[in-house]
Amino acid sequence: MRQYLLDELRRPDIPRIREYLNSHAVPSGLEGIWWVELADDLLSDTQQAHTQCRPFVFGIELGKDFLKFEFLIRSRQTMRCPCIGYATRGQRDFILAFADRLIQDLSLST
Repeated sequence: MRQYLLDELRRPDIPRIREYLNSHAVPSGLEGIWWVELADDLLSDTQQAHTQCRPFVFGIELGKDFLKFEFLIRSRQTMRCPCIGYATRGQRDFILAFADRLIQDLSLST
């Protein structure tokens, strides 16, 4: 899996990160996993055409001392479809900007 990993997070930062994700992402129903929806203007041509597969999201996993931002763009409606795939350059830039904003907003030491 292609992903952006922040590791060796400080234990006191974990509840703050969880609170931030609860405010800026959608809990997945699985402990420690959140979804962030992509705006329509970030979607690939295939994703734009697959309106029945929307919304498209990337996943974030929060562990004991790490935070993972997945570069796989998923559909919340279906598990297998040609519209699901690794992030385009624009989508990857959006994911990295989300991670950078989280780091800055919480003043995390990484």
